[in-house]
Amino acid sequence: MKDFKGKVAAITGAASGMGRSLAVELARRGCHLALSDINQAELDKTAQLASRHGVKVTTARLDVANRDAVFAWAAQAQADHGKVNLIFNNAGVMLAVPAESARIGDFEWVMGINFWGVVHGTQAFLPLLRASGDGHVINTSSLFGLMSMPTQGTYNASKFAVRGYTEALRMELEIEGAPVSATCIHPGGIATNIALAGRVDESVRQVTGVDAERLKKRAHRVIQTTTADDAALQILRGVERNARRVLVGPDARWYDRLVRLLGAGYQSVVVRQGRKQLQFALRRDAAEAKPGSGKTHGA
Repeated sequence: MKDFKGKVAAITGAASGMGRSLAVELARRGCHLALSDINQAELDKTAQLASRHGVKVTTARLDVANRDAVFAWAAQAQADHGKVNLIFNNAGVMLAVPAESARIGDFEWVMGINFWGVVHGTQAFLPLLRASGDGHVINTSSLFGLMSMPTQGTYNASKFAVRGYTEALRMELEIEGAPVSATCIHPGGIATNIALAGRVDESVRQVTGVDAERLKKRAHRVIQTTTADDAALQILRGVERNARRVLVGPDARWYDRLVRLLGAGYQSVVVRQGRKQLQFALRRDAAEAKPGSGKTHGA
C-alpha cells in the first residue's frame, strides 16, 4: 500500500495519543476513517479534526475487549464506507504491578484490551480487508513486547502476545498469497497520557522503593521521548514499505539493539539499574523520615 488516498482506515483508541495523530494524518492524505474509542467526547474531537480535511469520518463508542461489539463495529464500518482497507488495532492501557502480587482481575483487564482487543479487531476486519483487495493489519505492541521490565509483567505479557500473534499472522498471509499484510508496531516512549491514565498498584513500592503516585508521574516524564504526531508518521512509513516490524522512537531502536546484542543478558543490566534505584529510594525515604526534615515518608 503506497498511497492512502481513497482508502478507508479503521482505528481503535482514536480519542487521543497515537490514535488521534494517525487519524488526522491519514485524513490529511485523503483516507476516510472509521474511528472508535471508549471515550466518546474525545473521540468526537478527533473526528472534528480529521473532518477538516474533507474525508468521510464515522465514530463508534467501543470497548475493544467486547468481541461482539467489535464485530458489530466492523460491520457498521463496512456499511458506512463500502469497504475497509486498514485496521489499526491501537487501543491500549498500562498497568504497573509486581508479577507476584498481580491479581487475576489485573490480567483480565490488561489482556482484554491490549491483547484480546487486537485479536477481536483483526478477526472482525480481516474478511473486509481481503474483500478490498488491498488490505493491511497494523497491531500495536510495544518496546515492552521486545523486552521485559520489573513491575510490567502483566503489560509485558499482553504486548509479547500481540507480537507473537501478529508475526504468525503475517507469515500465514504471505504463505497464502493473500491481498493483505500485517505489521507489528513497537513504540518506545510516546508523549501521551497512557501512564497517567493507567493503573499502578501500591505493591510496586517493594520493587521500586516509591509509591504508586510517584511511580506514575515518573513513568509519564520518562515516556516523553517521541511525539504522537511523529510516531504516526513513522508508523505510516512502515505501512508504506510493508515492514514486518516498526520500532517507533530512538529509545525503541536503542533497546532493541541492546536485546539483540546481549540476548537474555539484558536482564542483568536492568536488574543492576533497578537495585540502584531501589537503594537510592530507600536512602531518600530514610533521610526524609528523620526528625526535623520537614518531610513525610513517601511524599
